Amino acid sequence: MTTYEADIIAWANEQAQFVRAGRFELLDLEHIAEEIEDVGKSEQRELASRMAVLIAHLLKWQFQPERQGTSWQRTITEQRKSLGFHIKQVPSLKSKLNDPEWFAAIWSDAVTMAVNETGMAGFPKSCPWSIEEILSSEWLPAPL
Repeated sequence: MTTYEADIIAWANEQAQFVRAGRFELLDLEHIAEEIEDVGKSEQRELASRMAVLIAHLLKWQFQPERQGTSWQRTITEQRKSLGFHIKQVPSLKSKLNDPEWFAAIWSDAVTMAVNETGMAGFPKSCPWSIEEILSSEWLPAPL
């Protein structure tokens, strides 16, 4: 038997073969449970990453109106589409959007991105926009 630590891909293929063969007594249940939990964490990480990128671009859009261009608009549009698709595919992720602690962490990541990309300071301490605005394909923040 292949061990989880030695080669995770070989281990995963072996575990799948055991399931298909009905050899449940050979399954590495503890590591299988960890891998299943990791799938959920991966989905959450993708949601957080896409949301932070979207918000960072919305911040840049608002605070650097002189640099607004089609590249930023494409990124905003693409992130919104991807977020909508991701939430549709994994509906349980929608609850994250209303979690204040989760959103505060996303806001912090987005501000850090915006600061790093613009060299600017002075972004708001908390998000001035609603989730509905952020995700709406019809909305962009007004320039300051």
